[in-house]
Amino acid sequence: MFEKQVKIPEPEEIKADIPLSPRLAEIKKQRDKAIAEVIEGKSDKMLVIVGPCSAHAEAPVLDYVERLGKLNDEVKDKLVIVPRIYTNKPRTKGVGYKGMFSQPDPSKQEDIVKGIKTIRDLNIKAIEVSGLSAADEMLYPANYGYVDDLLSYVAVGARSSENQLHRLTASGMDVAVGIKNPMSGSILVLMNSIYAAQSGQIFKLNGWQVKTSGNPLAHAILRGAVDGSGRDIPNFHYETVMEIIEGYAKTELKNPAIIIDANHSNSGKKCRHQIRICEEVMNNRLYDNDFKRYVKGFMIESFIEEGNQTEDKIYGKSITDPCLGWEDTARLLRDIAAKV
Repeated sequence: MFEKQVKIPEPEEIKADIPLSPRLAEIKKQRDKAIAEVIEGKSDKMLVIVGPCSAHAEAPVLDYVERLGKLNDEVKDKLVIVPRIYTNKPRTKGVGYKGMFSQPDPSKQEDIVKGIKTIRDLNIKAIEVSGLSAADEMLYPANYGYVDDLLSYVAVGARSSENQLHRLTASGMDVAVGIKNPMSGSILVLMNSIYAAQSGQIFKLNGWQVKTSGNPLAHAILRGAVDGSGRDIPNFHYETVMEIIEGYAKTELKNPAIIIDANHSNSGKKCRHQIRICEEVMNNRLYDNDFKRYVKGFMIESFIEEGNQTEDKIYGKSITDPCLGWEDTARLLRDIAAKV
């Protein structure tokens, strides 16, 4: 049984209350363009989506993003850095913490209106302190309208990539959308998801019949798979990536691109393994021109402090999946930039 509690304002109301300034909107526009040029193959830079598994508190996220902005100044000729500000990310089992959108204070019950306002305010402050617009995961398609003017990259998770509404909603976005392979690791399902997102669609969204023209910037994120017994199956190795490239070659998909998620089932959620995974991928880019042409970046889980915690007691430490610490992250990004 559903119990109505609070009427949620429409996106236009929230945006009017917490607007994005013209100056920051121009920064986002230029960032959108830089990311698109990587996906389209017009730029040889690599895309790196990097940040905490879940953005659960404003102060450490802004601290982290400000550090990224300074590092970006060092490597901007080689990398396009996109902060992960994942505000919908819940704990994997779906109980307990549900992400900043629903729980702006992890220690309290849901307050969705406050959560919406909190994430808008956070994203705006993040652009101000770093000059970098962010990425978020589209866990709930209905929520995208509250942040569509703030984000420069959207990810569709492994559990959502087979969902028709996620695919259809991605088709109407005007920024790059990375679609993760499903938990099964199926290449066919991944390609079907990208095809749907790149195609024009007509469907129902938030009480409207909407029409989209398709998103040519939809592309693949390889995050590893999980077998029937729960064992992780990495898919960042050369042979597997080449299978994805062959899958792309059999289609007429626009802007074929692959982002390697260095954590999740590729690392077995052992956050320090992200370093060796990125190193192997960069070496494969040097070895094979086709590999280099298709593999255009990384997704890396990172925060100020390494690892994770069950309660928010240590500043800058993940309360969901384990993350790489800042010092290792900065060193890794410089190493990637040196090999581009």
